[in-house]
Amino acid sequence: MSIEENMKTVENNEEKETVSKNFIEQIIEKDLQDGVYDHVMTRFPPEPNGYLHIGHAKSILLNYGLAKEYGGKFNMRFDDTNPTKEKTEFVDAILEDIKWLGADWGDEVYFASNYFDQMYEAAVKLIKKGKAFVCDLSADEIREYRGSLTEPGKNSPYRDRSIEENLQLFEEMKAGKYKDGEKVLRAKIDMASPNINMRDPVIYRVAHMTHHNTGDKWCVYPMYDFAHPIEDAIEGVTHSICTLEFEDHRPLYDWVVRELEYPMPPKQIEFAKLYLTNVVTGKRYIKKLVEDGIVDGWDDPRLVSISALRRRGFTPESIKMFVELCGISKANSSVDYAMLEYCIREDLKLKRNRIMAVIDPVKVVIDNYPEGQVEYFDVPNNQENEELGMRKVPFSKYLYIDREDFMEEPPKKYFRLFPGNEVRLMHAYFVKCVSYEKDETGRVTEIHCTYDPATRSGSGFTERKVKGTIHWVSREQAVKAEVRLYENIVDEEKGKLNDDGTLNLNPNSLTVLNECYIEPSVKGAKPLDSFQFVRNGYFCVDSKDSTDENLVFNRIVSLKSSFKLPK
Repeated sequence: MSIEENMKTVENNEEKETVSKNFIEQIIEKDLQDGVYDHVMTRFPPEPNGYLHIGHAKSILLNYGLAKEYGGKFNMRFDDTNPTKEKTEFVDAILEDIKWLGADWGDEVYFASNYFDQMYEAAVKLIKKGKAFVCDLSADEIREYRGSLTEPGKNSPYRDRSIEENLQLFEEMKAGKYKDGEKVLRAKIDMASPNINMRDPVIYRVAHMTHHNTGDKWCVYPMYDFAHPIEDAIEGVTHSICTLEFEDHRPLYDWVVRELEYPMPPKQIEFAKLYLTNVVTGKRYIKKLVEDGIVDGWDDPRLVSISALRRRGFTPESIKMFVELCGISKANSSVDYAMLEYCIREDLKLKRNRIMAVIDPVKVVIDNYPEGQVEYFDVPNNQENEELGMRKVPFSKYLYIDREDFMEEPPKKYFRLFPGNEVRLMHAYFVKCVSYEKDETGRVTEIHCTYDPATRSGSGFTERKVKGTIHWVSREQAVKAEVRLYENIVDEEKGKLNDDGTLNLNPNSLTVLNECYIEPSVKGAKPLDSFQFVRNGYFCVDSKDSTDENLVFNRIVSLKSSFKLPK
């Protein structure tokens, strides 16, 4: 099913209770009907070598959603079989992200490293069955012996070692007798297999490294393709959902669980990854951006890591909507980032207060308004959702408006403020520009207006109309804040990568505005609180740099987009 078709399905589902099943649901339901399994258990198994990104969200929500749909269990398990890149920092960040998305893993977090003893015994069992052997070939020699897609491989000269010798050598590997890379344990399958993954793959290697969970207990570690099916089988996973790049590895997955004779072998099912256009998800690229100081961490709001999206102001609901719109299929496809932006707009538009904020201020003086007087207007928090209630907004002689709302010599069809023109100050009065002041550089510094008391908002005034309405804030009561505006971190027009493989960075990906003024209703706003700033977009209080004394807002998304769901 295409992305466009999925969008239509999601829209139609708002009116229909029956929903067509995706291909994974169809497989699960057939397995349950046929008695292959009497329950459903899924898992999300990240390697703790970096932060999760938007693509992982699809897998998390899919696996958790399937377990919930069929009354089953969802395991949170770290595939921590490679100590070279894994850190406790990544473990903690991943758990925070998954909890934020709403996936409930129960009381226990699982680690592949907790099964290292069982994996070692599983390898011994294969050796005893004549299905594994210790090989002395180097990594380069193993690649050379493996053959190609068109030519079969050839057997290792160590393939016919006796079971007794293999057991002894493997025990010596475990005891630390050999250097890294000096020996490996390989499955004995078929060097002529058309699937290269089945040509006697390495299942254990020597690695004298400290592991984040097991410390220095082990100096041999299982390879992912060997460890993963064992983890699934030990935990009782029924459906091992993974992405398409593991499709060619499925025969090896099935071989491992079959040869180890697990009573209820799990079933691996592959689905298409989620690709977003012109975004950076590769850990290698993000790591370099962090190390080079281009971004301020894995949670920089210009990235699409889950922690970055959370910091920018995206909600779990918006990401769930996005994943649902993308759908589940076997065909790889790319999705425009604009669709993710559409989802956050849809989620926030009826939930958040719509307040006035001036992000590029110029001063306004209402010449005929009484000095020192302050009056308060009752303003709806969200004109489309009365349940959000009302708030009081102060008005006075001295205001700020956005600089783009005034022009000295306006073009045709410019209906905002200019000399001699009258506009409505949103929720307040009609004002007319009578003069303005400039500094020595020619920049407008102050605009003078007069107001008509009869035009107070809600008074029913109808004697004349104005075409323009602009937002404003009262200068004395306004809250000063920093506002950060974001663009894609890569240059979308020139493409994601330069010819040398480096990222083609957008120099305008971050704009910081240090002197912005917001109506006083934002006082006391906490990290990740979000609002709609009238005409400027949706904004979120930054969770890293904002304080009660110095508020910092990240723009989540602008108000307008060319993206629309298909009819």
